[in-house]
Amino acid sequence: MSDSSGTRRPRLFRRTLVAVAATVGLATAVATAATAPASASAPTPPSGWTQVFLDDFNGSAGSGVNTSNWQYDTGTSYPGGAANWGTGEVETMTSSTSNVALDGSGNLLITPRRDASGRWTSGRIETTRTDFQPPAGGKLRVQARIQMPNVTGAAAKGYWPAFWMLGSPFRGNYQNWPAVGELDIMENVQGLNTDWSTMHCGTNPGGPCNETSGIGNSTSCTGSTCQAGFHTYAMEWDRSTSPEEIRFYLDGVNFHTVKANQVDATTWANATNHGYFVILNVAMGGGFPGAFGGGPDSGTEPGHPMTVDYVQVLQSSGGGGGGTTPPPSGNRDAYSVIQAESYDSQSGVVPESTTDSGGGQDIGSLANGDWALYKGVNFGSTAATQFYARVASGAASGVSGLVEVRLDSRSNAPIGSFALANTGGWQSWRTVPANIGGVTGTHDVYLTFTSGQPADFVNVNWFDFGH
Repeated sequence: MSDSSGTRRPRLFRRTLVAVAATVGLATAVATAATAPASASAPTPPSGWTQVFLDDFNGSAGSGVNTSNWQYDTGTSYPGGAANWGTGEVETMTSSTSNVALDGSGNLLITPRRDASGRWTSGRIETTRTDFQPPAGGKLRVQARIQMPNVTGAAAKGYWPAFWMLGSPFRGNYQNWPAVGELDIMENVQGLNTDWSTMHCGTNPGGPCNETSGIGNSTSCTGSTCQAGFHTYAMEWDRSTSPEEIRFYLDGVNFHTVKANQVDATTWANATNHGYFVILNVAMGGGFPGAFGGGPDSGTEPGHPMTVDYVQVLQSSGGGGGGTTPPPSGNRDAYSVIQAESYDSQSGVVPESTTDSGGGQDIGSLANGDWALYKGVNFGSTAATQFYARVASGAASGVSGLVEVRLDSRSNAPIGSFALANTGGWQSWRTVPANIGGVTGTHDVYLTFTSGQPADFVNVNWFDFGH
């Protein structure tokens, strides 16, 4: 927080087309996610992963956080650390339940408030643990389901919510930033529909990590804005790759990656040869909001909380799980991105590399009669009424078809569908919504593909559901 033919194309030919398309560059993509029930629980760890930390923020309304998991940062700085938390923010952090409290429905609320004299207070908590890091050859995933403060425009001036991490050597020192590393999983300012993710490292100002800006990127929330609904923000630190890399995700879509070879070996080692701790806070004012108009001012509305459903930390010892592909055979969340290539069974489907944001695979060669099955999709107790899919098509003129959703059996009638024709190319991606009949509970989901022509008409990268 510092800032074109009428007959079905041979599979090999399709793969060649994808390889050529990959030279064009990454398509800009974001994932769709809608608000799941406020009482949603953290997802079951995928096969190959172990949960090493979880707070679901269950507890009575108005109570504070579990101090076995979290400690409060109070005042305007760390003891002996830089003033105004080193960022120029103007609030005083407190441990008061008016600023940091559970809502009684499985969420944490961090709420900025302004008193009659115009003084701001807010909340900042960090994990008591400082040892979150991947094992040798393994991975670490840190994720949270969050709704940003639901305030926009002039009323949001100065708001700066964040979900981030600092290297463990910072605790008790408070003068060794940015060398010890900072991983900003989610930052937002001014009520903009934007998620920023950044790695800070090296020296300040400038240095190999371009401080104080750091090595960052941003993307937008879709389905609902970052402010209007919950979205899942995540970081995967991957030591199973060469070079080692740190990836940032919004709703399961990787939109920013920092690789070890982007900086010198010493800088990377200094930032990654230790554990990290997790921080949640809502600042008011400071350098980052200052770059987007400043604030807070008299028009800023206090009292809009950042709402956190859960914080979860997972670890993989190498070779299992990981990436953005959920495990097959159940344990799927309807409201998180389901990667299309993670099917349990299929007919006529060809997984292939994609140039959509974050890379990975899509499923292609999809034509009339093809299908893919995804077992155990949990819709919860509040009915899903929307279906979203990330799709692309290079179909010839006059070739189109339906992407359909069926539950539990391919012979059941579709609960919803949308039609698709050429989008500009087999890797020209767009997110398409469709209304569906209300669905609750857990179901096997079939994607089925229906067309009046035999030609391929669609690729699918991912899908999810919403209310």
